[in-house]
Amino acid sequence: MNSRTDVLVIGGGATGVGIARDLALRDVDVTLVERDGLAAGASGRSHGLLHSGARYAESDEAGARECLRENRILRSIGGDCVRHTRGLFVQLAGDDPDYFEAKRAACAEIGIPTEIVDANEIRAELPALNHEVERAMWVPDGVVVPSRLVAANAADARDHGAEILPHAPVTSMTLEEGDGEPSTRRISQVSIGGEPERTIEPKIVVNAAGAYAERIGELAGVSIPMRPTRGVMVSVEYDSFEPVLNRCRDPDDGDIIVPHDEEVVLGTTSVPVDDPDEYERADWEVERTVAECSKLVPDVSEREITRTWWGVRPLYEPDEAARGGRGISRGFVRLDHADDGVDNFLSIVGGKLTTYRQMAEATTDLVCAKLEVDAECLTADVSLPNADDPAQLDAYVREFDAGSPTDADLVGR
Repeated sequence: MNSRTDVLVIGGGATGVGIARDLALRDVDVTLVERDGLAAGASGRSHGLLHSGARYAESDEAGARECLRENRILRSIGGDCVRHTRGLFVQLAGDDPDYFEAKRAACAEIGIPTEIVDANEIRAELPALNHEVERAMWVPDGVVVPSRLVAANAADARDHGAEILPHAPVTSMTLEEGDGEPSTRRISQVSIGGEPERTIEPKIVVNAAGAYAERIGELAGVSIPMRPTRGVMVSVEYDSFEPVLNRCRDPDDGDIIVPHDEEVVLGTTSVPVDDPDEYERADWEVERTVAECSKLVPDVSEREITRTWWGVRPLYEPDEAARGGRGISRGFVRLDHADDGVDNFLSIVGGKLTTYRQMAEATTDLVCAKLEVDAECLTADVSLPNADDPAQLDAYVREFDAGSPTDADLVGR
């Protein structure tokens, strides 16, 4: 079976479905393919933190501003795809007070709302906190429910004409001579397997495959050097814990606690991996994450572990090298592979769940420029479909096989 499309998007995480939605809302013909069901990669295997920008405020002002803007947009359009919690940065005894002050000042400069609370005040409000807390800072962090977010984006794309194929792995690409210089080529056909086995003839191919972007690039003869790292998430029983907790120190293992209804998610580690499919799941990562998070909330180490999972971050090697490592914001990079001799091939790499919509907008803008489509982005202003109806959102999750470990306790109960 053969089919044609203006744009083929490879990758069914938040960014991929965000691109499909954005294109469909601009009346562009788009097909999206994913190999293992939507949200199967980093989007659905994260800790689900909706960043306010505070985590990156002193190290990456531009990235922090992006997070703050997208946080506000997602709260506006996302309904029950997000949980409207608050966030708290906690300084414990022995933590550098200058780091706290630098973060507070950077948040003020950027416009991230903060409220400083002393030890007595915060212990009265959150008695489960370590008694060694010295002070804390409220910020507008929240929680993403990625299964619902991804599925709702896919549903809106579908409702506006997109074709969404959740079990359609890319198996090969055919390239031919392009229309430009003699050395240029273009992707003329993409073969996909799985349930809808077919050959697709696209005008443009967008690689939004996350940690697998390098493999998709290889099919087109393009080098996309990735530096994936794994991180563990540990969910423990913990009823009615409201804020996201961040340890106010340089980012390190076990410094985030993300609340759900009857659990909290403890995270995370950062260990390089060679293969985003085959990598070690080490017991020491679980033990270290629980031990470090218990310095924020001591009794999490006594609670029953309900779920443990690992995710692989889709980090772009040149960007990571330039940024200097773990403590710096995860920016995103848009690649036009016409520079590599393939004139209808684009990639979007890096980034974070909070900024998926912005990543999709930037990519869609480039696609539309290539297609000579003059249409504005609507995704910041148009709410996701049935955003305030959890039952319908969960029906979308089932429809697109978008269930994920991150929110398995929240979706479809």
